[in-house]
Amino acid sequence: MSKLTKNQKVVYPKVDTTKQYKLAEACALVKETTFTKFDASVDLAIRLGVDPRKANQMVRGVVTLPHGTGKTVRVLVLCTPDKEAEAQAAGADYVGLDDYIEKIKNGWTDIDTIICTPSVMAKIGPIGRILGPRGLMPNPKTGTVTMEVGKAVNEVKAGKIDFKVDKQGIVHASVGKVSFSNEQLVENSVELINTVLKLKPQALKGTYLKSLFISSTMSPGINIDSKSISAAE
Repeated sequence: MSKLTKNQKVVYPKVDTTKQYKLAEACALVKETTFTKFDASVDLAIRLGVDPRKANQMVRGVVTLPHGTGKTVRVLVLCTPDKEAEAQAAGADYVGLDDYIEKIKNGWTDIDTIICTPSVMAKIGPIGRILGPRGLMPNPKTGTVTMEVGKAVNEVKAGKIDFKVDKQGIVHASVGKVSFSNEQLVENSVELINTVLKLKPQALKGTYLKSLFISSTMSPGINIDSKSISAAE
């Protein structure tokens, strides 16, 4: 392990690595143990007992966090001209089609979410190899391929996120910022955790939820007692 910085030496002893904290305690502690000058993101790591290599144990979904993520989400809507006004009225940052597809082909990916209508998916296919690795490919399952582009933009701006278990069987997702109140962090966390719990694969044998950790950009990971989740609702 690398040597601790001066700030880390101050905050790391505040976290008892042998203890499982109640969710509310953990949310308060993550705020106490963050020392960045910027408003750091607060992230949950949910370790699941699934084998993501098996299609019937893949866990992915969407959740709308009650208090949003605290991040400014830049949204591009790729659509035909008849849908442009609807997308712009809902607050999309960029709206168009061919010109933006050309920009993406030339390396522009300065966006967080792409929403498109089903009719333009054929045009987006060729840039899938650019969008896919960056998690930007629109997908009907996550509501980003839709005729209701205005509604989709509103949901994304309000805090709708999509998540997917990684190769290690962990779901990583942001549940807010250090500037959020304890209650906001608790409520966002409960919403995410409960959504993941509902997605338990039927094919899974054994323990589904193995561990829960919350941390900020620079804080130590704090182990959460999963039994405290239902109590926090």
